[in-house]
Amino acid sequence: MSENRPVIWESGLEIKPVYGPAELAASGGDAGIGRPGEFPFTRGIHPLMYRERPFTMRQYSGFGTAAETHERFLFLIKNGNTGLNVAFDLPTQCGLDSDDPMAEGEVGRVGMAVDTLADMEEAFADIPLNDITVSMTINGSAVPIMAMYFAMARKRGYDLATLRGTAQNDILKEFIGRGTWIFPVEPSIRLVGDTIEYCARHAQKYSAVSVCGHHIRESGASPAQEMAYGLAIGRAYMRHVLQRGLDADAVARTITFNFDIYGNLWEQVCKFRAGRRLWARILRDEFGAKDPRAMHMRMIAGGGGGGLTVEQPENNIVRGAYYGLASALSGAQTMALCSYDEAYTIPSEHAARLSLRTMQIMIHEIGLCDTVDPLAGSYFIESLTNEMEAKIQAIVADLDARGGIVQGVAEGRVQAEVNRHAWDRERKQQSGEVKKVGVNIYREQEEQRPVEFHPYRDEEARKQIQRLNAVRARRDAADVTRRLEAVRAAAREGRNVMPAVIDAVEAYATVGEVCRALKDVFGSYQEPVRF
Repeated sequence: MSENRPVIWESGLEIKPVYGPAELAASGGDAGIGRPGEFPFTRGIHPLMYRERPFTMRQYSGFGTAAETHERFLFLIKNGNTGLNVAFDLPTQCGLDSDDPMAEGEVGRVGMAVDTLADMEEAFADIPLNDITVSMTINGSAVPIMAMYFAMARKRGYDLATLRGTAQNDILKEFIGRGTWIFPVEPSIRLVGDTIEYCARHAQKYSAVSVCGHHIRESGASPAQEMAYGLAIGRAYMRHVLQRGLDADAVARTITFNFDIYGNLWEQVCKFRAGRRLWARILRDEFGAKDPRAMHMRMIAGGGGGGLTVEQPENNIVRGAYYGLASALSGAQTMALCSYDEAYTIPSEHAARLSLRTMQIMIHEIGLCDTVDPLAGSYFIESLTNEMEAKIQAIVADLDARGGIVQGVAEGRVQAEVNRHAWDRERKQQSGEVKKVGVNIYREQEEQRPVEFHPYRDEEARKQIQRLNAVRARRDAADVTRRLEAVRAAAREGRNVMPAVIDAVEAYATVGEVCRALKDVFGSYQEPVRF
């Protein structure tokens, strides 16, 4: 690369060949660096960070039936996983039961099939919920899934006030980036608010929402857009729930973040340092939060599958190691490191173990736990943290000027911006302007090699449906009907639906039945027409 050729990050920031005091001063200076564990938390939310406790290793897992997923959970825990990160199949995510005609061919394909409390009980059998945190990647149907998790924990004797875990439950990013929506935008936000309020009052250590910039980035957003939209979504949920009379500190403690990592290592680090600083200032200055601990941007950050390639898949092992390095240097509390075969299949045990070993090597051999924020004070890092902060603020300000994130999502404008950037990035990769090893440079004429795909077995789907029918046959149908009507009443009357939904799933009402009851009141989402 010629030294005169401009280097421009994906977020649009131009990088100078050399940085020094003058560049740092021009970017805004070093006043915002601070100390680790102190406002504005640029250097991390804890004073000692990994010196005190390494990042949680929480590999993404879940497929087939609850029994199969339970086996993978035990495998991961045996190999050093310190948290669980649960994937649900597409029907569950869309609020459909396994025997719904629209679920055909998808039951258990890309995650665990959950129809009733019985599935939740089997998936987490004998797993100590007070020793291991559980993150659930569920959004549109988060209300019944969270209700089942709480009901299962309560049935096993756990006090919800001591339960630690996270539900993704970020419906706004579903409208932007993934598409597993169920209800219209405004009722969807209300349901997110119900879960936040319920946790703030009854399950104070459980994070009701993990604002998910990750999927926005995977859908094509730049790193700056990912952080800006994530912060805007967090603000929208805060505004909504504070209207219910809750304390800002209590609400903020229920919100965490899930961000993506791939691409330029330094861009990722600066994105997180800038985002952490901005979130703390938003909570203090905009919402009046007073407890510094409530201003923490607690986050899971791991390699994004969007950075992996089907071509020369072993290269993904190297990419994953660098993604893990970026995550650690960024100060993530939890890491979910992508496995090298995720470009084409559900991770094999071999690939999942390699990702775990990568994180364990970083902790025990490479020295990433030796000191807090080792890049702090770098003229380059501090200058670009400042510039990234300004870039993120500009995106958020533009959103606000046009009505905010909720209106932007409802009208489809945010989706259009993400799609535009995705196309621009794809065009640059196809032209070779953006280099991708094994894809548009250093390609090889390879013979067809066998790769290990995760098997999809129709027989397991049939067993799941049989299990669902057996649960329906032995439950009290009249009692379930009565409890589902209570869910409709709570939704109609503007009351928090969580108590009624927990009551319904304890009687083994299904995910599909709960979601249909809510759709009877709220209706279904229709995508805006965009030209």
